[in-house]
Amino acid sequence: MQDLIQKLRLPDLDQVGSYVRSVPTPVLLGVGAAATATAYYLATRPRALPPACDLQEQSLQGKGLARESVLGTGDGHMTYIYEDAKTMYEFFLRGVRVSDGGPFLGSRKPGQPYEWLSYREVKQRTECLGSAFLHKGHSKTTDPHIGIFSQNRPEWTITELACYTYSLVAVPLYDTLGTEAIAYIIEKASISTIVCDVTEKVGLVLDCVEGREHSVKTVALMETPSDSLVRRGQQAGVLILSLQEMEEMGKAHYRQPERPRPEDMALICFTSGTTGNPKGAMLTHRNIVSNCSAFIKITEISCCMYPTDVHISYLPLAHMFERVVQGVMLVKGARIGFFQGDVKKLSDDLRALKPTVFPVVPRLLNRMYDKIMGQANTSWKRWLLEFAFRRKEAEMMRGVVRRDSIWDRLIFRRVQASLGGRVRLMLTGAAPISPTVLTFLRAAVGCQVYEGYGQTECTAGCTVTLPGDWTAGHVGPPLPCNSVKLVDVPEMNYHAVNGEGEVCVKGPNVFQGYLKDPEKTAEAVDAEGWLHTGDIGKWLPNGTLRIVDRKKHIFKLAQGEYIAPEKIENVYTRSDAVAQVFVHGDSLQACLVAVVVPDPDFLCGWAKRTLKLQGSYKELCGRADVKAAILRDMLRLGTDGGLKSFEQVKAIHVHTELFSVENGLLTPTMKSKRNEMRQRFRAQIDGLYANIRM
Repeated sequence: MQDLIQKLRLPDLDQVGSYVRSVPTPVLLGVGAAATATAYYLATRPRALPPACDLQEQSLQGKGLARESVLGTGDGHMTYIYEDAKTMYEFFLRGVRVSDGGPFLGSRKPGQPYEWLSYREVKQRTECLGSAFLHKGHSKTTDPHIGIFSQNRPEWTITELACYTYSLVAVPLYDTLGTEAIAYIIEKASISTIVCDVTEKVGLVLDCVEGREHSVKTVALMETPSDSLVRRGQQAGVLILSLQEMEEMGKAHYRQPERPRPEDMALICFTSGTTGNPKGAMLTHRNIVSNCSAFIKITEISCCMYPTDVHISYLPLAHMFERVVQGVMLVKGARIGFFQGDVKKLSDDLRALKPTVFPVVPRLLNRMYDKIMGQANTSWKRWLLEFAFRRKEAEMMRGVVRRDSIWDRLIFRRVQASLGGRVRLMLTGAAPISPTVLTFLRAAVGCQVYEGYGQTECTAGCTVTLPGDWTAGHVGPPLPCNSVKLVDVPEMNYHAVNGEGEVCVKGPNVFQGYLKDPEKTAEAVDAEGWLHTGDIGKWLPNGTLRIVDRKKHIFKLAQGEYIAPEKIENVYTRSDAVAQVFVHGDSLQACLVAVVVPDPDFLCGWAKRTLKLQGSYKELCGRADVKAAILRDMLRLGTDGGLKSFEQVKAIHVHTELFSVENGLLTPTMKSKRNEMRQRFRAQIDGLYANIRM
């Protein structure tokens, strides 16, 4: 040892000991405390989540100009992730096994805790209900379609699983389509049995079939039907009974499950569309399983799902986004808790359920963001909020995602508590979201937030952001279950060789076509099997996709310039004062105008901060100086966002009622019904153009 010390020119050990003994005790204690603190920090410091891949190369060039996921199987598109789960029925069986029959579907009454049905209880009920369907004459080859007309609740999922168990096909209905569309779907799909949640929906079904030839024979109501309702059904040739009676019928005439194959039809999901009749997208078990499996593959490294996970179901089950999320929970044996049926009570449901998985849409995130910012109503509160956000954002960009920092305890704790305090995964889709809002909420909520892109025709998603990449402004690379390519749109000056063009998707998640509509199917899917989405995308250098435009709603101005209004609207809605925008123009006009709905939660604070004005929401909306200030802010954002001069609006009309499904201006997936908007605001639009000409 002494030889080694001499060779290393270290002091003699006796000398070191003598030196240590000469150091005052307080100094030694200080050094010891510092060493302990350092050791504690090194042991407990936040660690970055492992990225799913090299984030500078998130997709690979495939055949032609198509790109594929770097997380793919290497021998084609992913169709499943578990050998024992290749259909949705097998997803359910696996969920029963891995959960050990544990809690599955939860619901609650006002002011009460959640009550749960177990996986085994649900399995028994699905087999009884499915047996009743077969007893009623349904089969895989004869009358396979079962209508579901309900809000999200356990009985919806039980009905859908009953269809999967006996190789039948679920066909969702939703009342926002309107009576004519419901009648159209019933006739198009030749539906003879419909499961409804409430009496009012049974009434809507009867409104559709009374006085005409129809296919409906049985309606099962999740409540107990009244005698008058049963009599009304009899007069229309429809048997109305309770769902409990249907299950008892199935129990008395029990049949063994008839397992579906991956290529068998699972769902016909009618898209709401912005014009014309809804179209029935036909989706197989393979379509749904491949989409669910691809998302599991992406998240399994950093956010694997377990039977202990809890999902809150409030987004419409009639749409595929919520369906795929539930599919992921199902195969993992996790729990699904349903909201009470009233979005206004969602906050109460979140606090009661304490979910770990929370799918969202941009509209909800925008409201969260506006509410948080609205509460920072003084300069020092705003400064503190921005400071805390920047600190968390810096951590996030290093790959650290957490909700236990000092900034969480001081600033963001209430935000997280409002969601139940346990959310660890959020997924947003269905519409574009502002990068500002997404980045802020990723930091504020302190969990992994993924952004996806897709449509019903590719089951739900075709791209999603990857773990570790918490930048915003893109929708991630292709999913492992599909390829994505961009094709030329010359009239809009987008060319695939420049990495720009219409987004096209190919893979096992692409639908089988529209029910009884080969013409519309041929418009959507080309001869090589590529689904044409109608959206314009741009490849970024790291292999992710950015949605930049929409092909479907383009129009020409009088001078011949092409306009994509949705792109412009997405820029303008980044204004703090603006909740919604409808941009209008046509070939007879040389400029654009817009109808703007100011944000009810944020306008008052914005006006006070920027204009030193006070007043109620309606008072401020009626002021010319507020209108002018909103327009200036929109034009500023347009310039910053790269809009050309002819893409900027010249005048706006301020409207005080939010566009919604209820007032007929939005589809159930929150897309603008542009034709209806043009008609609704025709007088205001004409007035704007008249004033511009003056």
